[in-house]
Amino acid sequence: MAQLGWVAGSITLFLFAAVTYYTSALLADCYRSDDAVTGKRNYTYMEAVQSYLGSRQVWFCGLCQYVNLVGTAIGYTITASISAAALYKADCFHKNGHSADCGVYTTMYMAVFGISQIVFSQLPNLHEIAWLSILAAVMSFSYSAIGVGLALAQTISGPTGKTTMGGTEIGVDVTNSAQKIWLTLQALGNIAFAYSYSMVLIEIQDTVKAPPAENKTMRRANLLGVSTTTAFYMLCGCLGYAAFGNAAPGNMLTGFGFYEPFWLIDFANICIVVHLIGAYQLYCQPIYAAVESWAAARWPGSDFVVRQYRPFAGGNFSVSMFKLVWRTAFVAVSTVLAILMPFFNAILGLLGALAFWPLTVYFPVEMYKRQSKVERFSKKWVVLQSLSFTCFAVTVAVTVASVQGITQSLNNYVPFKTKL
Repeated sequence: MAQLGWVAGSITLFLFAAVTYYTSALLADCYRSDDAVTGKRNYTYMEAVQSYLGSRQVWFCGLCQYVNLVGTAIGYTITASISAAALYKADCFHKNGHSADCGVYTTMYMAVFGISQIVFSQLPNLHEIAWLSILAAVMSFSYSAIGVGLALAQTISGPTGKTTMGGTEIGVDVTNSAQKIWLTLQALGNIAFAYSYSMVLIEIQDTVKAPPAENKTMRRANLLGVSTTTAFYMLCGCLGYAAFGNAAPGNMLTGFGFYEPFWLIDFANICIVVHLIGAYQLYCQPIYAAVESWAAARWPGSDFVVRQYRPFAGGNFSVSMFKLVWRTAFVAVSTVLAILMPFFNAILGLLGALAFWPLTVYFPVEMYKRQSKVERFSKKWVVLQSLSFTCFAVTVAVTVASVQGITQSLNNYVPFKTKL
């Protein structure tokens, strides 16, 4: 909001919400091949693409989906470590005053988050971790509500920052027009990332029971999810911008626009960490499942791959040695990459750009056209192609801007020495 301003910021949020809901509804209809109600099930996003678009596009889909899922794991590790480090900083500022040097390195917090994910990564598949998803959702509501409440209190009591219709001003908040353009495009990437869930939509839909038809249930879930998150995004964005103006921090719960009540800020950051522990597993389950299915098909007679062990007598929990080693290695590598690339907003912008067009727009539109047999150059075909092309142009621009932001951050970067 600070980069885009009141007008463009609000409009952009609603546009991304509308596009995401529409294309997610199209994607939900493609869970079953040929017919949305009675057709053959597609258990993963890649299976749906294979069914509708053929083998040639599956490779592109797999590259986009799994690169983005890995990137999301890295982004969540960075975000969780920042919130964990903010716990120390909030207590430090409370004890020593707001001008105290309370800087803290985030590497240790990333390592601890990674260790926790090694444990949670041994959980079963998406069908068995509904409780973790519910817990993550409760945490998300909690810290969002706290952020909104604190921003509202700051707006009412003051002091507040300067706001404008067009966001940050050249020569005041940013040095030149080029920087304004880069930051504006990165802001679009951050908004795109905030709506990026299409990459796991088919996998989630596969856990839905029928009747009613899965696509009908998923349409209602999409509407509820997108409308609820958009309401919170508008509240956080608008009230945060009203409170801090063009100097708004990238994360108002860790950027210390607020110092008191420190215990409430601590609780909000604990909620963020717990939420991201659950979200990390939700987004990584498709990666785990893909590799483990491939390994089982490649080495069906290997005890290392297929034999299941029950570490707890009488329990239902089981694990294979391959699952233990592979998932531990994945979490370890993603944690190391997070430590090497701790650029919060730029990384989120890049992830949002990479996922938005191919996974949120292109594949749902193309599969829907095949399923519904949309005639070439018909009115609906032109509208869908125009939507896809526009989103592609936005993705390219945001990707370039995010890479520029990461490159700029690297100029002053010392590995393993990132300080919050």
